[in-house]
Amino acid sequence: MDALSKLSRRQSLQSLVLFGAGAVITGLHRPTAAHAQATSPSAMKDKDIFQFALNLEYMEAEYYLRATTGKGIDAADIGADAGGVNGGRKVSFRDKAISEFADELAKNELAHVRFYRKTLGSQAVARPTIDFEGGFKAVATAAGLPEFDPFANDMNFLLGGVLFEDVGVTGYAGAAPLLQKKEFVEAAAAILAVEAYHIGMARSQLDQMGEKAQKAANAVSAARDKLDGPHDKDQGIERNGKANLLPATPDGMVFRRTPQEVLRIVYLTDKAGVDSGGFYPKGINGALKST
Repeated sequence: MDALSKLSRRQSLQSLVLFGAGAVITGLHRPTAAHAQATSPSAMKDKDIFQFALNLEYMEAEYYLRATTGKGIDAADIGADAGGVNGGRKVSFRDKAISEFADELAKNELAHVRFYRKTLGSQAVARPTIDFEGGFKAVATAAGLPEFDPFANDMNFLLGGVLFEDVGVTGYAGAAPLLQKKEFVEAAAAILAVEAYHIGMARSQLDQMGEKAQKAANAVSAARDKLDGPHDKDQGIERNGKANLLPATPDGMVFRRTPQEVLRIVYLTDKAGVDSGGFYPKGINGALKST
């Protein structure tokens, strides 16, 4: 029996980020009749949502492992026929606190990948093809950050993470109501809480770096918010001249994104019916793969 059917209510996953980044690139990815249609909420199964999360955890783990160790996930943890990874290298951190933070994130994200693979058992999807170089280049162009290299220094590393960390909180908030089993809802709630802790720290570190980091983070947020639809579900780390470390609705609640809205961000498209692009040039694996 797969581990998915055995998940205890006590099991929860500590997670940081669902990778997301944004840029409206006209004509970059156009939907075609061959593209898979978005799965309706009523048709989603718990395993579909967990497979969706695993795809994103692969990218998170690859980003932080490459930044801290210079290499990615070991072959034992990526599945059969896994896709390749383009880009990423070890960061020469100058700030000890940020270096230790990054190391903790890398270890957590690898643990998340292993958790999902163990939980899904034979239903675990392999690592999809990931393109950091092309994805970050496209995002930087749209956000007005020329020659942006997320592996160049402490600030860029945090900015690279912020491209997708905020999306993790909104993505889990949006996925929780779609889960059927109570223990999975409990896990999603625990994941959401941990993600919120981590993104709060990253936003705080960038805010303390000063005006240059604040403006860059706000530009990334503005570009990203153009992708997921007409509603404003993104906030920068500075608003009206004051720090904005805790993005929330007027009711003080977290914004929610559907799986399709998350895919628009990581595929770097504002179109419906797209099943690949951006950080996932061949798309993600599993049933939930179309915007």
